[in-house]
Amino acid sequence: MRAPRPLLLVVALVAVMAAAALVLSRLGGPGPQESNLLAERGQYVDPGAKAVAAAAQARADGDVARAELFEELASVPSGIWLTPEQHPVGVVGDYVTALVTGADELDEVPLLVVYGVPERDCAGLLSAGGLSPEDYPTWVGEIATALELAPGPAVVVLEPDALATAQECGRRADRVEQIATAVGLLARSGVTTYVDAGHSDWVGARSMARLLEEVGVERVRGFATNVSNFQRDDDERAYAETLDELVPGEQHWLIDRGRNGSGASEDWCNPAGATLGQRPGFVDDGTGLDAFVWVKPPGESDGTCAGGPPAGEFWPEGAWRLAGDQGT
Repeated sequence: MRAPRPLLLVVALVAVMAAAALVLSRLGGPGPQESNLLAERGQYVDPGAKAVAAAAQARADGDVARAELFEELASVPSGIWLTPEQHPVGVVGDYVTALVTGADELDEVPLLVVYGVPERDCAGLLSAGGLSPEDYPTWVGEIATALELAPGPAVVVLEPDALATAQECGRRADRVEQIATAVGLLARSGVTTYVDAGHSDWVGARSMARLLEEVGVERVRGFATNVSNFQRDDDERAYAETLDELVPGEQHWLIDRGRNGSGASEDWCNPAGATLGQRPGFVDDGTGLDAFVWVKPPGESDGTCAGGPPAGEFWPEGAWRLAGDQGT
């Protein structure tokens, strides 16, 4: 005997509600793209940050002042960069799992920077590298799967400069496809993701908004600006708010302020006048700004320019110069 139609509807509704409750219980609240994780948890400080080793070396050398500065820099939460050169396919997943596990034990959230797009840094060539088009989805997929199965949450900034240099490098179609694929993989794994959107003195807002829309930014939390750059907070706020108006859907964003204490510079590579920005922290001001962050760890070189070492290496002289007279 068939159940009456109203009873079938009730049973179906209960099943849907039970499934939704199960999902919410696993996530611990709203979905990952609806929640500002940097407001809910403190940001994780990487015990393996390069500034830690630099501080130890300075102490061993008897340079107490520099040791104390580097220790202070190491204590400020910064982005943890994932590159295929350091963490290749088959390795990156375990590395990510260990990071998130360590952060979750402290009830904190790590800020991870995915940086392995094919022909990376095709404009500056100082941090060139990245994966082949065939391997890139595999690598990002391994990161996404590790984050989906990890015991706690993480925040991802996706591919600094990739969209901003796409037109300049003649790779617009390829980059859009690659970043769209990465967005899809991270979104399906429920990873809170911000797509890099350049900065206020680079690609125009209308052009960047089109790129963000084409890669499917509406599937994730939003976008990030000023990564590894030096633009002032107010300029980045205005740029982000313009992008928000132009991009469909509700957008949220992060602003990197790690090295913008002296404001913009015509030189983007280890500029002599750059100084540390204000400390990072979440924002709750009614706009789409989720947090000011230090995505680029201060003290790490932009590349072999102005006397710096290769990109990503800790540069003691550059870190000392960034501190200027203001300290941290």
